[in-house]
Amino acid sequence: MEKIKLEILGISYSQSQSGAYALILGENGEKRRLPIIIGSFEAQAIAIELEKMKPSRPLTHDLLKNFAQTFNIIIKEVIIYKFAEGIFYSKLICYDGIKEVEIDSRTSDAVALAVRFKCPIYTYETILSAAGIVLQDDEKSPEESFPTEPETSISDYESLSIKELENLLMAAIDEEAYEKASKIRDEINKRKSSKK
Repeated sequence: MEKIKLEILGISYSQSQSGAYALILGENGEKRRLPIIIGSFEAQAIAIELEKMKPSRPLTHDLLKNFAQTFNIIIKEVIIYKFAEGIFYSKLICYDGIKEVEIDSRTSDAVALAVRFKCPIYTYETILSAAGIVLQDDEKSPEESFPTEPETSISDYESLSIKELENLLMAAIDEEAYEKASKIRDEINKRKSSKK
C-alpha cells in the first residue's frame, strides 16, 4: 500500500469537545485534510515544538527524545495506519543503526515525537477516504473554522512595553502556560515586525 505524506497545518481549539483540540493534517499541496481530536497536553507538546519555545524543564516527549538519542535510536517516520470507531492508530518506525522496529503509539504522541525528531508523517488512502475531508474552493479550512484557542483578547498586552512582554513571556513558559506564552510571543513579534 502506497504511503501518503502529511504535514501539520495547524492546531485549533475544538468547539465540539470541551478541553480538546483539533490537530489538522493535510496532503502537501492538496485540499484533503485529516482532522484529529487530541487532548490539551498533547496539543501543547506539539505547539511548543512547532513554535520553537523552550520550556524550563523537559516535557515528556522531550524526555523520550533525549532517552532515545542517548541510546542512538531515531524515529524514521510515523505512520497513521488505521482508523476504527473514530480512533486513529499510529506506529513509530524506530531505527538503532542495526534493526528497524515498529512501536504502537497514540497518534497525538506520535505526532509530538515526529516534530521533535523532524521525521515525516504518513498515512494511507484508505484512512484519508474514511476520515479525511475535502475542501471546496469557497470553504474555510478546518483550522480557520475554530479559533486557535479560547476567546481571550490580546488587548491586555498592548499597554505593556516589549521588555515587560518578554518578562511576561518567560514567566508564562516557566509556569508552563504555553497558550498564554504563544499570545505574548505573537504580540512581541507583531511589534518587532512593525518597527522594521
